[in-house]
Amino acid sequence: MTETDQFASVRYIVDDVQAAIEFYTAHLGFTLLTNPAPAFADVARGPLRLLLSGPGSSGARATPEPGAAGRNRVHLVVGDLDREIGRLRAAGLAFRGDVVAGPGGRQILLADPSGNLVELFEPA
Repeated sequence: MTETDQFASVRYIVDDVQAAIEFYTAHLGFTLLTNPAPAFADVARGPLRLLLSGPGSSGARATPEPGAAGRNRVHLVVGDLDREIGRLRAAGLAFRGDVVAGPGGRQILLADPSGNLVELFEPA
């Protein structure tokens, strides 16, 4: 595997790169890879690399219609959803709605500081 194909990368347009770095590293177990400029950073968790593109980045300028985040989201599997919810609530984070259960497991949505969604999922 070459360095460029170690990760599956997802670009999130963020309002504040430093706030996004703090959110993903402090609360969701990501590691900061690079932060070469105030307008950009990338963080990783396992094979997932998030490209955090601030307003001054080329990635953000390439987005034709800025606005609210859509229904797309990063999906993170957790071993104990209730424990994760308690931990994140204790850190002052708010969730979007309640836990939803289905045949495959349970999930809840969390928004990063820019409104991008993160799904925490506990398999059945």
